[in-house]
Amino acid sequence: MSVATTPADAAKQRVATIAFWSIIVALAVMSLKFVAWRMTGSVALYSDALESIVNVITAAAALWAIRVSHKPADQDHPFGHHKAEYFSAVLEGVLIVVAALLIIAQVWNSLRNPVAMEQPWEGLAVNGGAAVINMAWAIFLIRSGRKARSPALVADGQHIMTDVVTSAGVIVGLVAAVVTGWHVLDPLLALVVALNILYQGWHVTGESLNGLMDRGVDSEEHMHIRDIISANSKGALEVHDLKTRIAGRATFIEFHMVVAADMTVGESHVICDRIEDALKAEIPSVRVTIHVEPEDEAKLPKGTTAVPFA
Repeated sequence: MSVATTPADAAKQRVATIAFWSIIVALAVMSLKFVAWRMTGSVALYSDALESIVNVITAAAALWAIRVSHKPADQDHPFGHHKAEYFSAVLEGVLIVVAALLIIAQVWNSLRNPVAMEQPWEGLAVNGGAAVINMAWAIFLIRSGRKARSPALVADGQHIMTDVVTSAGVIVGLVAAVVTGWHVLDPLLALVVALNILYQGWHVTGESLNGLMDRGVDSEEHMHIRDIISANSKGALEVHDLKTRIAGRATFIEFHMVVAADMTVGESHVICDRIEDALKAEIPSVRVTIHVEPEDEAKLPKGTTAVPFA
């Protein structure tokens, strides 16, 4: 007897499949870039290839994190495993910094002994092909990650897009080096790549740490949540102390709802269900906690009939 697949299971499988193919693409691109480096001996292309090693490692880490984040809540993790993806993104940021330091060390050696590139046009063509593959995959990852609310996929896509930009800059610079004969441009370009990688590593790590620190939704989403609650809170006297936090693809919403002192538990529960259903219909993977309070806990003056938010 076959078990029906739920939409959540299908989404989980899709994200995991994308993460798996990200490893395959990263390996293919890394291979092409190392071929380009070996053909030319360019330290700038070496730096580009070295960054691709980071792409492979972080793609594997993203797959692990995505699988862990989709595990259901258990006794030790009653709120789920959603934050696992942030650890993957932090690891990516750290590895980016390590790659940048290795590149800087290579740049130092090359600046003291700059050499002409071998087979420059062939090597640049191979590296350009790798950049095109990377760009297409980065766009796909970012779009898919945002749709699935997956920080790991988005971080992976953003880093790959940075790789595309640096690759383009390296190619343009190396073309200039070949045409002008200024071989010192090669290590200087590698230094620019390293500094850009350091910046991106700092950015990726900072975004992930914000998630680990229970950052709330942005102001626009916050107002959207308020509007949904207001439109579906008929029967309540007031809503106050709205708090949100984001953990991976999940959004946690908590607020206090004031009702008449003589309202039954069943009647207040009907209002809560109506609000929860409306929020779930608008916000994917939402978790709602509502604290029901009697009217003496209200913060608005008695008789207020406007928006029920204090």
